[in-house]
Amino acid sequence: MSNEYIYGIHAVKAVLEKDPVRFVEAFVLKGRQDDRLLPLINQLQVFGVSIQQTGRKALDDKANGANHQGIIGRVKPAKALNENDLDEILASQANPLLLILDGVTDPHNLGACLRNADAAGVAAVIVPKDKSAPLTATVSKVACGAAETVPLVRVTNLARTMRHLQEQNVWIVGTAGEATHDVYQSKLTGPLAIVMGAEGDGMRRLTRETCDDLIKIPMAGSVSSLNVSVASGVCLFEAVRQRQG
Repeated sequence: MSNEYIYGIHAVKAVLEKDPVRFVEAFVLKGRQDDRLLPLINQLQVFGVSIQQTGRKALDDKANGANHQGIIGRVKPAKALNENDLDEILASQANPLLLILDGVTDPHNLGACLRNADAAGVAAVIVPKDKSAPLTATVSKVACGAAETVPLVRVTNLARTMRHLQEQNVWIVGTAGEATHDVYQSKLTGPLAIVMGAEGDGMRRLTRETCDDLIKIPMAGSVSSLNVSVASGVCLFEAVRQRQG
């Protein structure tokens, strides 16, 4: 698998702290030596990473015009996780909280969901191989480092994986507008997986049918639904509130 680019201070720092051997080289905006960037440059040098002083246009081109904050890393791909890794993740958690994303294909949404998951202490984010955004530089940038800290598990058959989780006593709650009760009326303690569907289409039929329960987020205004990353944050942090109580 070929090397990939990551950009932005948070994304570069996260890889550097968790798995520095992945770095092949780094590109830094020529002449920029401020307090945010200098510690990263020094850390890269400690690990022997080759650093190229680069003009702004070259950096802009590598980041496809996105905000790179003056630093880009070329790294080896992270180890891909699959269904075989789930049992180990579950065994490491006394009371696991999982997030399942069914059909989230927008990299900005995936990155934002990973950021929410990190903040909520989620043990793993589970996505189907064929209906999910790949883990790109955009995902890493939006995730602000969470793409390196939250295990992202890609599974071949999402419904089968959900049934396996149920066999491990994980309660699976899906979000759907037609649910009869809302997130605040639901018990979200114990081993739990929250399923979020794609914007517009929601969960696929088989995913929906495999859930143990369906919940909704109460909507008081004229908007009928929330962005998937916002909705995942609402549900995850209601679960966090209940579990802390």
